[in-house]
Amino acid sequence: MDPDQLAKAFVEHYYTTFDANRAGLASLYQDESMLTFEGQKTQGSQNIVAKLNSLPFQQCQHSITTVDCQPSGPAGGMLVFVSGNLQLAGEQHALKFSQRYSSSFK
Repeated sequence: MDPDQLAKAFVEHYYTTFDANRAGLASLYQDESMLTFEGQKTQGSQNIVAKLNSLPFQQCQHSITTVDCQPSGPAGGMLVFVSGNLQLAGEQHALKFSQRYSSSFK
């Protein structure tokens, strides 16, 4: 599969799962995975999902604007940068967001 197609498929799966069932994201993280959110670092699959589930909103809808990817490292890794809008339930205006993933998407 083309790296751009793979990145876009991952991003679509990630945010669809995030919006519908954050606990379902656990399989996308490993014990070495790190999430940094507003300066706070969280490591490991279970801890990351617990952090995502503790966010102060339950319902949201991501709208992706850009997905940029490039090869990273000798082991077939990829660096993926995502930006878009996050609409929270009950809020009139969407929030802007960006996120970066660095991994081996095999």
